Amino acid sequence: MSGDLAFPNPEGTALLLVDLQNDFIHPDGAYARGGATSDEIAALPARLAPLANAVRTKGGWIVSTHFTLVAGKGGAPLISPHLKAIRPFLTNGDFVSGGWGHDVVEALQPIDIKVEKVAFSAFYMSRLEWVLRKAGITSLIVGGIVTNGGVASTVRDAHVRDLDTVVLEDGCAAFSDEIHRTAIDALRPVSKVATIADVAAAWEAA
Repeated sequence: MSGDLAFPNPEGTALLLVDLQNDFIHPDGAYARGGATSDEIAALPARLAPLANAVRTKGGWIVSTHFTLVAGKGGAPLISPHLKAIRPFLTNGDFVSGGWGHDVVEALQPIDIKVEKVAFSAFYMSRLEWVLRKAGITSLIVGGIVTNGGVASTVRDAHVRDLDTVVLEDGCAAFSDEIHRTAIDALRPVSKVATIADVAAAWEAA
């Protein structure tokens, strides 16, 4: 696959980190508190950190998306019914803008551009497209969580905006490997799919 990859414009390329936030991943975060953990998800920051460093070295961008719960009256978060049903433990202070839980895990810092999101797709009602255009970013290398949710929705929306994408098949994860694999295969018609090692080799050659 590495032979099919090329990054002719490193400065116009971003590693897009989807929702790799403390509240999702860190042992002290909201999901761990609620018992919603995954070894595959927890392993992602260490896998992605070397590629993030390589992207920085050649002048590429690190862009992160941040799932956000907006506080309503009394501080209780405004939560979509489907999320409330599967994650009833979410409460005041979780995924709040500017909070520790809202931020990207330390292993992937620093971030060049941070974009808040309120739905699966990072393009939905956000400033992501605007900042990508302003920064001259036309190519995205995508990793993060969950493969069948935020990753898949964001990649599909990038495709309809004529942004080139490469999905990192071992740089994304879901709460089951079967769901992850199904989601990756479903993205192949709209995106390149490659391993972190493939992308790192192509990036080194850029």
